Amino acid sequence: MELEVLWFVLVAVLFAGYFLLEGFDFGIGMLLPILGKDERRRSAIITTIGPVWDGNEVWLIVAGGAMFAAFPEWYATMFSGLYLGLFGIILALIFRAVALEWRSKVNTDRWRRWCDAGIIAGSVATPLIWGIAISSMLAGLPLDSEQRLSSGAGTLVHFVHPYSLLGGVAFTLVFLLHGLAFLRLKTTGTLREEAARLTPIVGGLAAVAGAAFVLWTQIAHGKDWTWAVAALALVGVLGGIAALAGHRDGIAFTATSIATLAVTALIFGSMYPNLMPSSVDPAFSLTIHNGASSEYTLTILTWTAAVITPLVILYQGWTYWVFSKRISADPVALGAPASTEGSPEKA
Repeated sequence: MELEVLWFVLVAVLFAGYFLLEGFDFGIGMLLPILGKDERRRSAIITTIGPVWDGNEVWLIVAGGAMFAAFPEWYATMFSGLYLGLFGIILALIFRAVALEWRSKVNTDRWRRWCDAGIIAGSVATPLIWGIAISSMLAGLPLDSEQRLSSGAGTLVHFVHPYSLLGGVAFTLVFLLHGLAFLRLKTTGTLREEAARLTPIVGGLAAVAGAAFVLWTQIAHGKDWTWAVAALALVGVLGGIAALAGHRDGIAFTATSIATLAVTALIFGSMYPNLMPSSVDPAFSLTIHNGASSEYTLTILTWTAAVITPLVILYQGWTYWVFSKRISADPVALGAPASTEGSPEKA
């Protein structure tokens, strides 16, 4: 396999891992105003992701680093031409991170309401912008003959069209379903029962938006082999809904995880061998060949990744194993602030 192809696959895997793990974090944040009827419930909801949310964001940092090292032209074009959208994502992530970290630092209802607002806003805005940005990039952006993208405000026009807006809505709703499955898996008692009652509404919305986005992507941009991935994504969403309805929490979370991974594979598979397709002329597109680093650089990166990546995966897997117990809203004292450091209670 060519090193350019290998690193395109690795970048896709890193983004798939990020959407898989951070996706349910976003869903948990979106569920906060729906299920967090009192401080006891809000504390329990936030505690489900307290020990893991910051580790999940590492996947985005590593994905950005891999893009920078393996495909510097891709990194430079994206971060200069799309800087307004990416700035919005970074801003939303900062608000959300600060709110999660500092929510327990001041023991007043007003402070916690402000922090909850930051968590909710960041959890909604980030997947919405990701969906719009990725859909726009897949549909094609106005790259010129030197594979450059204007960074002016006029570029924003190319982000707003029905397909990109559908992508933003689909990302948001599928992550909401993914978060609901994770909350069901991590809680017990009243909170889990209340989450179960949301399944028909959340599942229905996610199924409609997700299916529309997957089919549009496959028909407009997909390849023959990506039909299998598109079908897997649809089966994952529908299987997750069915498993949630049948109170099979582990199967439901596995199914929504498969759907998340399959959608990412569909996007990157449809884009290959392009990194950024040009809507002006396909010949102007940024590809894995004209946007890659030298073979020597890719070789060094490959050996480095072969050593470090297994260690990172093992460490994160150990973290999830340590905090694998279910959480109940009942043992958390009313009025006590939520801790993002994690204190799982045994069911």
